[in-house]
Amino acid sequence: MFITSGIVFMPSVLIFIGIPGLETVQCWIGIPFCAMYIIALIGNSYLFDRILIIIKSEPSLHEPMYIFLAMLGATDIVLSTSIVPQMLGIFWLHLPEIYFDVCHFQMWLIHTFQGIESGVLLAMALDRCIAICYPLRHATIFTRQLFTHVGVGVTLWPAILVIPCLLLIKFHLKLYRTRLISYTYCEHKALVKLATEDVYINKFYGLLGDFIVGGLDFILITLSYIQIFITVFHLPQKEARLKAFNTCIPHICVFFQFYLLAFFSIFTHRSGSYIPSYIHIALSNLYLLVPPFLNPFVYGVKTKHIRDKVVKMFYSKDQA
Repeated sequence: MFITSGIVFMPSVLIFIGIPGLETVQCWIGIPFCAMYIIALIGNSYLFDRILIIIKSEPSLHEPMYIFLAMLGATDIVLSTSIVPQMLGIFWLHLPEIYFDVCHFQMWLIHTFQGIESGVLLAMALDRCIAICYPLRHATIFTRQLFTHVGVGVTLWPAILVIPCLLLIKFHLKLYRTRLISYTYCEHKALVKLATEDVYINKFYGLLGDFIVGGLDFILITLSYIQIFITVFHLPQKEARLKAFNTCIPHICVFFQFYLLAFFSIFTHRSGSYIPSYIHIALSNLYLLVPPFLNPFVYGVKTKHIRDKVVKMFYSKDQA
């Protein structure tokens, strides 16, 4: 590491500030985040582990939607774990330092699994679109081979796509004005701001990161649901319309909680000085933690087949 006139060349260690302006109450802020993280871990690991057992033993649940649901649970575990332990280390243990290369790895984890979650949501939307719009052809269109390709694609595509962005940050931005990051984790926009004040460069990296997170996925999911709503609206029987719509409710809830928080986070970044930094930092943390926290509740309550199987399993244990 080379330092001259306050400029740091490729710092080996970066230092997190946490949430600027709220340093004195960060220990209390960590309590709800820790509680949400624990519930997210329990909900996504225990519940979805049981669901996988149920899927394995119940042939009627060997459908793509339930496999994608299991993938969503695994993704949520990794996504929440990639930020919360680091955050609590800053808030409670006063461990604000992170190695520069570890920071890049954390960014890769966050953006990769954000992209995977967005891709899984897109795959689930396409599955619902085919099941509702072309019910007689669903089994022939969404074959096991196609399902395998989709699963591999939504996993590998973001993992590969995020690498050029990180390489640009690592090798293009070498001189840093400070080692202090006003954040609780390695966020690519915050890291770029340490190296440059150029507005256009900041916007370029910001847009690149937003595209990786799922800008294209959002458009395709929206188009899928437009097609679904048009098809449901033209169904002749009211009961059929309600049944078709009810199968989409869990996915719609997850879709909105993921992308609405993303849009709020992006909006606060774009607004710059108009919004206090502690607000958009808090929103960024919630954006990564709320979906893993809520997803098990949404699918556990709204998906009747899974809910009935889980209740039956626990009821059988109580009877024993």
